[in-house]
Amino acid sequence: METMKDQVALVTGAASGMGLAAAKAFAEAGATVVLVDINEPAAQAAQIVAAGHKAIAIRCDVTDEKNVEATIGKVVSTFGRLDAAFNNAGIQSQAMELADVSGEEYDRILSVNLRGVWNFMKYELQQMRRQGSGTIVNNSSLGGLVGVPGRAAYHASKHGILGLTKSAALEYATKGIRINAVCPGIIATPMVEDMLANEADAMQEMMKVVPMERLGRPEEVAAVVLWLCSPAASFIIGQAIAVDGGYTVQ
Repeated sequence: METMKDQVALVTGAASGMGLAAAKAFAEAGATVVLVDINEPAAQAAQIVAAGHKAIAIRCDVTDEKNVEATIGKVVSTFGRLDAAFNNAGIQSQAMELADVSGEEYDRILSVNLRGVWNFMKYELQQMRRQGSGTIVNNSSLGGLVGVPGRAAYHASKHGILGLTKSAALEYATKGIRINAVCPGIIATPMVEDMLANEADAMQEMMKVVPMERLGRPEEVAAVVLWLCSPAASFIIGQAIAVDGGYTVQ
């Protein structure tokens, strides 16, 4: 069912993992999809087009505000509108005691995970405000809802995303724009696969407290993102939806 027919959807971090799964979900729902990633996502966009859908790729560094402004400008000049956005791009930090984390590493994590979301929200909202309509979903994490030892910088960035989401949702509640967040748990993405390989003991301990006793799938997160951007979620704003197999319920 093409619930997003004739709409334009943008996804950051779209070259792999949850971003690519969301881009495919938007496309299958009938949207024209803009895949954005610091790694040129042309091949991924081509896959979506080959499947009979509409998609373009834009390379963008989410930490560079001018680059982000130009990206949204290209979307609007090409399609005339922006109806939905999934601000997904993010990076992980190596597990480390807070006292041992360098200022440079803290700034690196915050610049991508938090400033990157802020950058895109700013220009997405400028266009959606002009239209009087739009939906935004920000990708936080179970790290936006709880704390985990060794992850202070990452969790600070992900908690920050929820603050942005809630405040912006209230600002735009009467302007036809809905803003929410998803909080994925341990999902089978390249980032998690790298953590499983390099921090096996710590990750195995985390897996023990996932009630469903398995990794989540990127498509399971994408389904929630698509739903939040659909008319079915028309009375939902400012929420942080956990997609975590029950991790944060405990």
